[in-house]
Amino acid sequence: MNEELKILMLEDVPEDAELLERVLKKEKISFTALRVDERAKYTEALISFAPDVILSDHSLPQFNSVEALEIIQSMKLDIPFIVVTGSVSEEFAVNCIKRGADDYVLKSNLSRLPVAIKFSLMQHDMQRKRKQDEESLRRQNEELIKINRELDSFVYSVSHNLRSPLASVLGLVHVAKLEDQKYNFNFSPYLSMIEQSVNRLDETIKEILDYSRNARNPLTLSPINMEKLVKECFDRIKYLDRYADIIKTIHVKLDVPFYSDQYRLSTILQSLISNSILYCDEKKVKKTLRIEAKSIDHDSKIRITVKDNGIGIDNEYIHTIYNMFFRATDESKGAGLGLYIVKETLQKLNGTISVESTLGVETTFTVVVPNVKPI
Repeated sequence: MNEELKILMLEDVPEDAELLERVLKKEKISFTALRVDERAKYTEALISFAPDVILSDHSLPQFNSVEALEIIQSMKLDIPFIVVTGSVSEEFAVNCIKRGADDYVLKSNLSRLPVAIKFSLMQHDMQRKRKQDEESLRRQNEELIKINRELDSFVYSVSHNLRSPLASVLGLVHVAKLEDQKYNFNFSPYLSMIEQSVNRLDETIKEILDYSRNARNPLTLSPINMEKLVKECFDRIKYLDRYADIIKTIHVKLDVPFYSDQYRLSTILQSLISNSILYCDEKKVKKTLRIEAKSIDHDSKIRITVKDNGIGIDNEYIHTIYNMFFRATDESKGAGLGLYIVKETLQKLNGTISVESTLGVETTFTVVVPNVKPI
């Protein structure tokens, strides 16, 4: 307390007020004091004097500490309020604190007054800072909510405005292929290249949508038919190059019904399966992809493995493949969002992912997700 305090004393006995001042001066507390003993003067002083702390006797001829406390509360003033009075009962002391007083000091024990003032000022300062922090956090949260709403709206608008014309382009490519077959224009290779490029762009837009939905939407739990879900994921990516060249195996062994978020689980599986196909090893005659799902930990979890004999992952990149926009080389396919979205989606499911890979030999992704049984 290096700055001079302004102390408002609600006291009808001048000698008692002087005694309080002597105690504070003895402790080398720098202050300016104003004594009042009436309601009107007290109320006026709260504004004109703007005290840092109030020392109030409990009982005055036409006024008391409870009324004084109620006045500052009604005016929403943040001022430490200490009752300084003669002998009181324990019930009175507790009542003072319950009503909002910061402390009470007996006139027979004024040596405690400086400590009570310092502690009350410190408490109010901490409370003010906490309220400021809470208000700042509230404003930041409101701003984040606003930004998220705008981002959701933007993502939806962009995806809708882009995917609709892409669907039209794919339709026209399909018609052009039919015409090419009919009249033998030899455009088929170029049309296939256009089709592949459009499909990749459509997949990137879908990944952005998946990321937005995963961040925004709560979990929706339902019973999962794993074998059916995996087959649906395969069906959605039949357009990928070399899809037909890969020998695909599905093996599911679940001992109990499995519950999870179907949309998120589908997002995870489709991304991992797509990567296995995109990065298959063209040099190998036999290209394989095996999906397994098995109950573990007393049926409380399910372990899913996606294993392929593709080009593998260099150890240099094992710890960075889940980063947003990660691409090992400029020739890498896709936007580098797939595994990042897988990781973020698994966090929502309280799941984990790990990878083992030998460059040029094989890669195995292992996903573990809880079996969230309905209550």
